[in-house]
Amino acid sequence: MIKAKFIQKLRHKNNLSQLEVAQKIGVSRPTYIQIEKGLRELTLSKADKLARLFDIDLDDLLKGREEPRKIILDKQGKKVKREKDLEIRVLEKNIDKFKQVFLYIISQVGAKANVGQTVLYKLLYFIDFDFYEKYEKNLMGLRYIKNHYGPTPVEFKFVVDVMEKEGKLEKIKSKHFQYEQKKYLPLKTPDISLLSAEEIKHIDEVLTRLASKSAKELSDYSHTDMPWAICETGEEISYESVFYRDIDYSVRNYEDEL
Repeated sequence: MIKAKFIQKLRHKNNLSQLEVAQKIGVSRPTYIQIEKGLRELTLSKADKLARLFDIDLDDLLKGREEPRKIILDKQGKKVKREKDLEIRVLEKNIDKFKQVFLYIISQVGAKANVGQTVLYKLLYFIDFDFYEKYEKNLMGLRYIKNHYGPTPVEFKFVVDVMEKEGKLEKIKSKHFQYEQKKYLPLKTPDISLLSAEEIKHIDEVLTRLASKSAKELSDYSHTDMPWAICETGEEISYESVFYRDIDYSVRNYEDEL
């Protein structure tokens, strides 16, 4: 249960009225007052909205703590407060890692008839979010937003366009049944020295489990995963929400940790 006084403290710090917060998270003012008094619990979806409103991680909100935000440096070494306030500025090492992961994915499954851009989006999402749930750290750490067809990686177009210019892959258009499909085929061998054995094993497991599914099957599957389900359309999906997955999606054996 979230500490009521902690929520009240955050509201005061952000100079917001009870009515403003209630409207932002989609509840009535009387309901919100009950939440602040500890007489009513927040649903996970409302808690996620509250965390976004107060600009803290969902996990920190649920645990009643306010961790200081880390300073992020862009490629020019300039300090910025929040990554979401920037145009795409990804650290060079993260760009390089994503490039190699993507080359590895398309070298393994890119030629499969079902694997177009939509399937690749979902594979990247589950690779990133499943890894975070297992190990509580990022593999690629891409940002994903919720759209109608499922999670969409924000950095994808930027990085893949660069890779095409560098001659590392080619984009082709094809048809899968009656649908137009964008496919990506590797022109270079991935440099797997940037990936640990643990990361490669994880990627292979996700590809074995999901890469044969159709775009519709993967889209439908992603729609009932907790991180996607609790977001509003267009919002960034929180990595912390993987810890509230149900048994059909969880990839971590929590019983072994008891």
